Order: sequence, then structure tokens, then C-alpha cells
Amino acid sequence: MASISRRLALLSRRCPSRTHSPYAAPKYTTQWQTRPLSTTPARRADENNPGPPKEAAIPGAPASDPTKEAISPNVTPQKSTGGSALQQLVEDLKALDPEVIEDAIRKGKEGVSWVNNAETKEMDEDDWFIPEETQDTRKMGFWGEGEPTLGKDEDYYGDDLTSLGHGELEQHRELREYARLIAWELPLLNQLARPFEPPTAATPFRFRYTSYLGESHPATNKVVVEFSSSDLSLTSTQRDKLIKLAGVRYNPDTDIIKMSCESYDTQAQNKRFLGESITNLIKEAKDGKDTFADVPFDFRHHKPKVRHEFPKEWILTPERKQYLENKRKEMLQLDDQKANNGELVDGKNIVANSLPTAIGEPVPVMVGGPRGRAFR
Repeated sequence: MASISRRLALLSRRCPSRTHSPYAAPKYTTQWQTRPLSTTPARRADENNPGPPKEAAIPGAPASDPTKEAISPNVTPQKSTGGSALQQLVEDLKALDPEVIEDAIRKGKEGVSWVNNAETKEMDEDDWFIPEETQDTRKMGFWGEGEPTLGKDEDYYGDDLTSLGHGELEQHRELREYARLIAWELPLLNQLARPFEPPTAATPFRFRYTSYLGESHPATNKVVVEFSSSDLSLTSTQRDKLIKLAGVRYNPDTDIIKMSCESYDTQAQNKRFLGESITNLIKEAKDGKDTFADVPFDFRHHKPKVRHEFPKEWILTPERKQYLENKRKEMLQLDDQKANNGELVDGKNIVANSLPTAIGEPVPVMVGGPRGRAFR
């Protein structure tokens, strides 16, 4: 169904143009033409009151077409002829070609203005036909851009939700999506579970990756690898050389060499770079041309953490617990004896006795001086 704007365009085309019609009414009319000043009914032409005499035919002027005068929609036949004029009109219409009448009716339904000029005769009926909107010809709206199934935007009548309401709905949809994943997708992960196998001597390297649950983050490309120098099946000389080559990446407390790389855009490239670096380190450590025996170990980069141990004397042994319990009982007995003898110090009694008890004794009140004045 066409929209309101399309209907207005269609109706405007169907209505005949008044500028081209020879029978169009004038644009401006005087008051006496639209509203009579007198209440006397207008006189009409009849048999007793014939109309004005017809003008004589001018020599050389084109003769009038009786057919055109008969089918003109704006010319009303006068009643002066009576029934004979009406009968003559019916006979003239019957004498016309039926195809011409059907063509005129069809053009009237399709909105073709009846203008007897050369331009209208040359125009075809397809020029006045307005095709209906289809999925291919419909202009895509702002919200339907890139969506083949969506058409024009709907009319907005001020009954939609606010942006805050749409935000709440979007959050609700996201929660429901995760709820569906928990209910239907997560139980399927049990099929991919594998038993834990501790690393063997053939897998001494431990790689660590960083993930933010599918979100893009610069730290996701970083790869970290850790390995122990004693797990590489090296001799003592080769192991010492590997530690000296590792430099600040070696931790003497845990005997672990830690390396990381985030220079490339993907995790695979960073992992390959770490693998090549470890291969080169092991190759240089096994090279016997220079053992670095004259180079001392330098562990100044490592700052060991001071861990304070709990004193052994403070450990609560059963004998210590019994001693503390007897000590508490003796303290309670002394407090009871002092309370009965009145020797126990009671803070409430001291505060109550220190306050003034006389009723007539004035109570000092602080009085401030006027503001903005200094006393001398």
C-alpha cells in the first residue's frame, strides 16, 4: 500500500490541471458571483422566457463542434429546448464510436486530464501510470541500511521507549544470551575434558597466554615462557654458561629462567620468536669454544624477599596453654577479693563522685565575645 505522500502525488496527477483546461474557473472571483445580494431567486430560461438570441456566425470563423459541446463536462444543456434537446443529445452519444467512449472512461479513471490539444494526444497511457513500491524499488531507511529484509523506516508517533529503556532491554537480552549459553553450550564442554598429565622431561617449557574472554586488548598478543635450567639435561659447565647468558631473566631463588615477547601482532609469531631464542641460547651454552669460566655470576638484579619466620618460643604447646589458663584463674580470684573489700578501682564511681552534687552551686557557662572586635 502506498504511503500518504504517494497517495497525494497520485491524486494530484489524477485531478485535471486548471491552468490547461479551457473550462477552468477564474482564479479570483468577485463577490457578486459567489454570493448574491438579493434574496429573489434567479430567473431561469424556459419556454416562456427564451434565452438571449444566438450570435450570428461570423464568415470565415471555424464552425463549432457539436460533439465537443455535447460531451463537455462543464457545459450544461439549457432547458429551452426541453425534451427535444435531451433526445438529440442521446442520439448524438449513440452515434459516437463505442471505443472512443471506453477510451475516455478509462483515461478518466486513470487520471488523464481531458484536454483536446496535440500534447495530450501524443502522450501514452504509460506516462500517467505510477508503479507501486516493491522490495527492489523501495528506498532503504536509515535503520535498514545494509539489511535486505528491511524497508523504509516506520513513522514515529512519540510512543517509543527512551534511550535508557532501550539500554535496559539490551542488557536484559545480553543476560539472557549468557543464560542460554550456560544452559545449553557449557555442558557440552565436558566432552573436551582431558585428564591432567604432569610435564615430563620432554616438555620442560611452560608457555602462558593472556585472554580477555574474546575482547580485543593489546595484552592478548603477549606470550611468556618459563623453564628451569636443570631440566635441559646440561652439564654443570653448560648450565653455568646458560645462566650467565640469561642475565637478568634468571631467578636464583627458584632456578627459573623467564622470558616474554610482545613485539609482533599475533601470539603465534611471538611464540615462534621465543622458541628461536631458546634454541639459540641452548646452542651457545653447548658450544665449548668459550665456557665463560672467567665471567663471575652477577645476581644484583635479584632482590630476595625477606620472609620472617614465626618464633619457636611463641608456639602454643599444651604446657603453655595450661600455664596461661591457671594464670587467668588467679587474676579472676584477685579481682573478686578486691571487689568484696572495696579495693577494686571502679571508673563509674570515680566519675560520679567527681561531679558537683550541690543543687545551688552555679554551673560555669562559656560566653563568647562579639565578633570582629579585639579585646585589649
